[in-house]
Amino acid sequence: MRQTWRWFGPVDKVTLADARQAGAEGIVTALHHIAPGAIWPVAEIEQRQREVAAHPDGPPAGLAWEVVESLPVSEAIKTQSGDWRGDLDRYAESIANLAACGIRTVCYNFMPVLDWTRTDLRAPTAAGGAAMVFDLIDFAAFDMYILRRTGARDDYRRAVIDAAAERFTAMSGERKAELAANVTAGLPGAAEHWTLDDVRAKLADYRGIDAGRLRRHHVDFLEAMAPVAETQGVRLCCHPDDPPWPLLGLPRVWSTADDVRHAFDAVSSQAIGLTLCTGSFGARADNDLAAIVREFGPRIHFVHLRNVTRAADAVPCSFAEDEHLAGQTDMVAVIGALLEEERRRKAEGRADWEIPMRPDHGHEILDDAARGSQPGYPAIGRLKGLAELRGIMTALEANHAAA
Repeated sequence: MRQTWRWFGPVDKVTLADARQAGAEGIVTALHHIAPGAIWPVAEIEQRQREVAAHPDGPPAGLAWEVVESLPVSEAIKTQSGDWRGDLDRYAESIANLAACGIRTVCYNFMPVLDWTRTDLRAPTAAGGAAMVFDLIDFAAFDMYILRRTGARDDYRRAVIDAAAERFTAMSGERKAELAANVTAGLPGAAEHWTLDDVRAKLADYRGIDAGRLRRHHVDFLEAMAPVAETQGVRLCCHPDDPPWPLLGLPRVWSTADDVRHAFDAVSSQAIGLTLCTGSFGARADNDLAAIVREFGPRIHFVHLRNVTRAADAVPCSFAEDEHLAGQTDMVAVIGALLEEERRRKAEGRADWEIPMRPDHGHEILDDAARGSQPGYPAIGRLKGLAELRGIMTALEANHAAA
């Protein structure tokens, strides 16, 4: 697999030199300053390509922008409200502009209102580092007592409601503010930053939109983008819901193999694919990651490798980001299935036989905390993860060659 590294642009505290020293072969980035629904101009894309290609002081970085993460889908498209058809046209133009600049793998998500959600961005680990955590009790406390969403209690089990009430009562004012900020953090590096009132307003936009309707809206989006992606030679790949279950009374439609199967059956284009995220899918015990690779392998266009440890096998549940080779996902089995898919593609003569992957998230260890990087994206923690994943790939490929 192609070993890539997420970079948030010139403001990123983790530099391109860090990425190169970690062993990255390519860069995953985006035009984070451009709001959803707006066109990504060629000039802006080329500027970011130049920033990736050279260090700030001039020498070549030895890297290139290879994957877009993410080209955001606007809330108007998800709800099919306002100027959503105009947003579709602008999204298509952005895809064409990226292709004109030679960038042909584009990751996006279709999560309503909140993108990835955590209740703790830097929770202490047993080894002395820090990791991101989704605590269901804390989230329920936020939902019921901070956001004060109407009907929130109906979405939780009695035991969760009781525990959330007790937890909230014991929370300091500082922790309540921190929890609200963590839950509403949104996409790393995104142009949008929402207040609680913003979230309440966005929730109102989804009244009457259940899982079936949101699923139809996603298929409508894919049907509109498929001919554009095919014409431009672009691979469009959806990232799983994170966490992979409904939040705040909102439906989620990209959480399980059934969700992926439904969309792929509706839109058969090879240009429409999946971003396999082992952490997102792995937060559900009923997702078999290796089986997902085997079933959808030909349409996996991008891979995030990370691991989580679930507090329970219930859906929903609390979980913590774990080390890349710890947690409850069998990373060896998943990587083995991905390498087999690459060999199959290569035998078919596919030009895109090599699948780009990146080490997703990572614990803050050693002096990561002092750097102040984006939550989940420390330098040393990801370096450690990439080294471990590279070791698995090297061993499996050596075993295959010897067989």
